[in-house]
Amino acid sequence: MWRCRYVSGRQLDGFRHYKYSAVDTNPLSVYIMQPIWNKIIKIVPLWIAPNLLTFSGFVMILVNYFLISFYDWDYTASGTSPGLIPTWVWLFSAFTTFCAYALDSIDGKHARRTQSSTPLGELFDHGLDSWATSIFVLSFFSVCSRDNGKTGVSVYTMYIYLSIVLFNFMCSHWEKYNTGVLFLPWGYDISQVVLITAYLLTGAVGVEVWQKPLLFGYYITDALVILLIGFSLFLSFPQTLYNIHRAHLKKTLKNDSLYEGLLPLVSPLLLFILLTVWVVLSPGNILAKQPRLFLWMVGVAFSNVICKVIICQMTSTRPELFHWFLFPLALVVYAAISGLLGWMEEAVLAVFTTLLTAAHVHYGVCVGRQLSEHLNIYIFSLKKRVQE
Repeated sequence: MWRCRYVSGRQLDGFRHYKYSAVDTNPLSVYIMQPIWNKIIKIVPLWIAPNLLTFSGFVMILVNYFLISFYDWDYTASGTSPGLIPTWVWLFSAFTTFCAYALDSIDGKHARRTQSSTPLGELFDHGLDSWATSIFVLSFFSVCSRDNGKTGVSVYTMYIYLSIVLFNFMCSHWEKYNTGVLFLPWGYDISQVVLITAYLLTGAVGVEVWQKPLLFGYYITDALVILLIGFSLFLSFPQTLYNIHRAHLKKTLKNDSLYEGLLPLVSPLLLFILLTVWVVLSPGNILAKQPRLFLWMVGVAFSNVICKVIICQMTSTRPELFHWFLFPLALVVYAAISGLLGWMEEAVLAVFTTLLTAAHVHYGVCVGRQLSEHLNIYIFSLKKRVQE
């Protein structure tokens, strides 16, 4: 069951020749957070594997998400019953978010410190990041609350907000696919600090702070959405295009043809189109009825698509034009918008999301096992594997 070989022989060979290259120009990261991480890393025992730090941070994100989901499944608790989510939950969210942020920031430092840096470690880190990105956002939506007619954020705004965040993550790895260099996005550190601050603020003064106009009739949530869109359109995406253009001028692009350069964007774009069609044309208004389930499915689908792009980027191989998941998704979307599913649309979404999540976990475990065997290392231990 866990022996499926998702990584091709050519990709395995590419991992052996892979060299990590990254650039961090974010002032918040360079001048404030990095000195903090350099102090924290000193207390981590040398026998702990870097991937264990990465995975521990991801587990904390999941625990926080499911805890908030228990109190606020449909994103209404903060709007209709402000006291329904206990104060300690918000404080716990701030704690787990900071811990996950710290662990994700020091895992690479610890790998270099223990001389255990491997392509598997980078793939493990970025693969979990691709999933955690959506989970961070979905947890934060409980702070904002969905639109109740007076305050809150509509479920459609949530969908757009999540799509923009995932688009920014995808751009970073599309950029690396073409340039060979990972330009660490400024938005990551900023978003983590904003999340932690938002949870602490909510725990200190209550969710009511998000339901009062901040300035000129706009709420804090409105300001955050405007900042996110502005940051993406006027800083993040233009910076990505600039770095690719600069590599083109220097003749250091990894892909000379326009087709090869744009290939990694095809499946994510088609995924977004199919999901948007389902959201807009759903007869049962599926997003309004099951926002948490639908948005979770969006995050998992994106993670699986981008993980394959990351593997191709690290191994200098060509990504597939159409991700396999697009075909069953297209069938489900067609059945939903044509009315074939009828009252079963929510049930089909639940089953489809469960199967997709299981398939994604299976993919991650199998890829991890395959690489650990190929590189002769363990995922969660610094010991070398005994070759069979």
